[in-house]
This record gives sequence, structure tokens and C-alpha cells, in this order.
Amino acid sequence: MIDHYDWPGGREAMLRFGPATGPVVIAAMPLFEEANRTRAFMVAILRGLAEHGIASALPDLPGTGESLRPTEQSSIRELRQAFEFVSETFSSQGRSVHGLGVRSGCLLDTLALLDSRWHLTPMDGADLLRDLSRIKQASQREGGEHFDPLDSVGDKHDLPIEIAGNFISRQLLGELSGVSAFSSETNATLRTVRLDSDPKQADLKVTGTPLWRRAEPGNDPALAMMLADDIATWVKSCAA
Repeated sequence: MIDHYDWPGGREAMLRFGPATGPVVIAAMPLFEEANRTRAFMVAILRGLAEHGIASALPDLPGTGESLRPTEQSSIRELRQAFEFVSETFSSQGRSVHGLGVRSGCLLDTLALLDSRWHLTPMDGADLLRDLSRIKQASQREGGEHFDPLDSVGDKHDLPIEIAGNFISRQLLGELSGVSAFSSETNATLRTVRLDSDPKQADLKVTGTPLWRRAEPGNDPALAMMLADDIATWVKSCAA
């Protein structure tokens, strides 16, 4: 169902799945274009969780999804703050709250007081900044232009930069160079899952398609169900 949450910047929508009681998993989508490519996949995971009797929420964080806030007005600080307020919406009801992050969405749960975190292919801000830079540089290659995402960061007169159809502020690009997701060294209640093609360390490696790399939105129902099973087992183990 469609619900909403309040944060200091206003009111935003969120989709809710599963029962109205018990633990709840809050999902954070990847930022920018990768969100469009993976939304159907995320929804499939959350529906799979509902089949396990576990509730979930997919909030439109400020400047993402169907949010009325322009993307160019987003900042990592506000995205994290909004996620924190979503978590408080449920924790204030006495429910255990767990975070689910995909890719750069893993950067957004750091302020929230969560019972656990489950991350799929997490990336830090510097990784995202490199990806955005490559996309922008490729689009400018024909004109022989050079792009440096950190040029003039902090200049309030700078216009937002268009990257793959998203207008992104230089402030947010500047924030990315210094932000990271939780790691197992800093948070004991973290499970990290990666595709088997990813050489980085993980608690679990799975076979699947990196949908965030595709040119068009896609889904992998079999992988979504496998991940939903793993998340459900993880959430239940955290409550044991």
C-alpha cells in the first residue's frame, strides 16, 4: 500500500509491503539512474519478504523516486536524515527495524538506529563519484571537453550538473568523496552480499545479473526470491 512519512523537510511517500506488526525492513534504492534500473527488482525482493511474513517499506527519499523535491536540491546529509526519520516512524511503534541497501543506497542508513543492516554490493561515495564522472566524461568526449566533478565545489552560484538525465548539485558531488557505508569492522549486525563476479569480500556470493549496469530497467525474479530468503533468515536470526 501507499503510505507516507514525515521528516524536517516535509512529507514524502513510501510503499509498504507485508504485515502491520513485527519486524520491518526499510529499503534504500541506489541513487540516480541505477534506481530506475533496479526498482522492479527491489519491489520483487520486498514482495518476497512479505511471503515470509516480514514487513518492509520502500520510501521515496527527498529528490528520489516520486518525490516532489528536485533532485538537484538533494544532499547526502538530507537523504540520510530522511532515512533516519523513516526508521523512527516504525521504531516508535515498538517494532524492530532493519536496513536493506543496494549499491549506493548503502550510504544512506548511517544515521538510523537500526537493529541490523543487509547490504547488496555496497559502494562508497568515491566509487559512485567515479561512476558518475565516467558517465559524464563519456557524454562529453565527442566535444573534447574535460569534466572534473569537484571543480568549484562550494561555489553557491554553480548550476547543477546533468549526468544521465539527472541534475546533481556540486555540493552533493563534493559530499560523495568523503562518505562511506557501514563495514563489518564498525557494525557487527551487518550482512554483506555480492554477486559472484565481484572480487570484494562478502558474507555471501550469489549468481546473478548486475541489473544496475543494464541500459534499461530489468528484473531477475529468481535472484530476487533468493535474496528475499536470505534477508528473511538474517532478520529472524537477529531477533533470536
